Amino acid sequence: MKVLIVESNPELGRVWQRHLERQGAEVTLADSQEAAILALYGTPFEVIILDLVLESGSALAVADFASYRRPDARVIFVTNTTFFSDGSIFAHSSNACAYVQSNTPPEDLAAMVEHYAAGR
Repeated sequence: MKVLIVESNPELGRVWQRHLERQGAEVTLADSQEAAILALYGTPFEVIILDLVLESGSALAVADFASYRRPDARVIFVTNTTFFSDGSIFAHSSNACAYVQSNTPPEDLAAMVEHYAAGR
């Protein structure tokens, strides 16, 4: 299972990465839109964990590019804001499969990743 994590907070990204790697996933960590796009060119990810609020770039641009370049990849959006809390993210991103808070326990996030990767 190949997972791309796009997260501006390096500590949080590494926590998720380590947990997923312990579950057997191959994980690539990107901290910006540019790094995520470059990763998507080279690797067929099954799941993308994508922070809605990136310090550099746009999460929706990453999701849009992923829907073109890796149409089978599912996107789990994470955020620490209330932006899109009405569920409208699913109308804006056709590859969105989940929307969770950034403080979701890593084991719960890993279970979601495994679930959505199995469906691909």
